[in-house]
Amino acid sequence: MKPATEKLWAKQNQIDGDRLRLFGAVAGYLEVSRVLYPGSYVDVAASFVFPTVTYLDMDRRAARFFADVEGVGEIIAANQTDAGLRAFEFIAADYSDHLGLADASFDLLVSLYAGFVSEHCTRYLRVGGFLLVNPSHGDAAMASIDDRYRLAAVVHPDSTLGYRIDDSDLDAYLVPKKPLPITVKSLHDLGRGIPYTRSSFAYLFERIA
Repeated sequence: MKPATEKLWAKQNQIDGDRLRLFGAVAGYLEVSRVLYPGSYVDVAASFVFPTVTYLDMDRRAARFFADVEGVGEIIAANQTDAGLRAFEFIAADYSDHLGLADASFDLLVSLYAGFVSEHCTRYLRVGGFLLVNPSHGDAAMASIDDRYRLAAVVHPDSTLGYRIDDSDLDAYLVPKKPLPITVKSLHDLGRGIPYTRSSFAYLFERIA
């Protein structure tokens, strides 16, 4: 493994195993084979859990990191949760561009601190697949007004498990504190998440159309 690869991963994994626990909770709740992770930077923890992951980022450091295919493979092999085969690829691009990926070809779309991923990448998620999204940059709110999605579950931090997924009382979530209309334009203008009366660390939306 190249020293730069090791250094970038160590910085990404400062809260040791946090993303592994997050993706592990999702894997325990859903049956997922193919994952698309736009705005991944160097977070390869999805490959610790899921068989096939396509990472996507325009950051040059991410491109250099994934260019060390052997080193990234070593990180995955040292941390994966089972003995199954792992496959990964990296696309150096802006996720709003045409990516050359087949529509409806992924089971899980990941949107964590990366902007409006769902707006541009839902086309690659199959109907019946899921979007894992946190509210930081407004993408959870964007998914909440997208007719292609329904809220399926919420993801909470858990002191014992790391994260737990709850699919009860979902009507209590995604209720804005201020009764203002939420539109694509207003979310773009705001550029961040909106406050809700009851919040969660992340949300799982199922693509229904």
